[in-house]
Amino acid sequence: MDHGREFSFSQQDFENVRNILYKKSGIRLADSKDSMVYSRLARRLRVLRITSVTDYLKYLDENNTEEQQFINALTTNLTSFYREKHHFPILQDYLVSHPGKRRIWCAASSTGEEPYSIAMTVAETFDSFTTPVEIIASDIDSVVLEKARAGIYSQDSVRDLSAEQLKRFFHRGKMSNNGFVRAVPELRKMVNFRQINLTHTKWDIKPQVDVLFCRNVMIYFDKETQIKILTQMVELMSVDGLYIAGHSETFANATHLVAPIGKTVYRPVAGGKNGL
Repeated sequence: MDHGREFSFSQQDFENVRNILYKKSGIRLADSKDSMVYSRLARRLRVLRITSVTDYLKYLDENNTEEQQFINALTTNLTSFYREKHHFPILQDYLVSHPGKRRIWCAASSTGEEPYSIAMTVAETFDSFTTPVEIIASDIDSVVLEKARAGIYSQDSVRDLSAEQLKRFFHRGKMSNNGFVRAVPELRKMVNFRQINLTHTKWDIKPQVDVLFCRNVMIYFDKETQIKILTQMVELMSVDGLYIAGHSETFANATHLVAPIGKTVYRPVAGGKNGL
């Protein structure tokens, strides 16, 4: 598998990486991901001046502080503002029809585009940055969470937002920050970012969650892990809550937990802890 690469990387190394990542994060890497694994880990090997993936995995085993770097390197963070746009009018309708205090959890915040899209939708719904809605955004990757908290993005990444949204929600960078925008402080304050590994048995999230965005995350877990995570999530949700999934995710094997009510939108099934 080396193919003249800079670092030694065997098929066994790839299998070992897959197994370790699964144990630490619940993520199952496909057979086709060997090149991605190599390119992502090669950056860490250069930083640490380690010459083979085998030696790196020994280093990982002996240094607890490397675990987060390992997970950060191998988790995929593909996101954009208002990705899967049809979900945001659904959120707005829900907030209008369910007035009062509500809690939203974005369970895979990545670099922040999704939770800030949620926050913009909430601000537009109430025509204010001060709302009765609490927004929690989490991710397993500590590096992307720091980027999310900073709220700085390229102008290209906000090109699909309206002129009104850009004016209301972002400051344009000047001088050395030319070509970038930053979410205004009022928008950033609306989102509470925290690090959460979804495969852990305890999360830093209290019930009840009214709207749960967990989009394009479950596809990285095997069926058993999906059910485990979904069960924990449903136990946190209010009976009239919304579970919002990604376009490639279906829950035909979880009808006891969620019921479809629209395009990749579900309601928790009554009968769980919060359903009685």
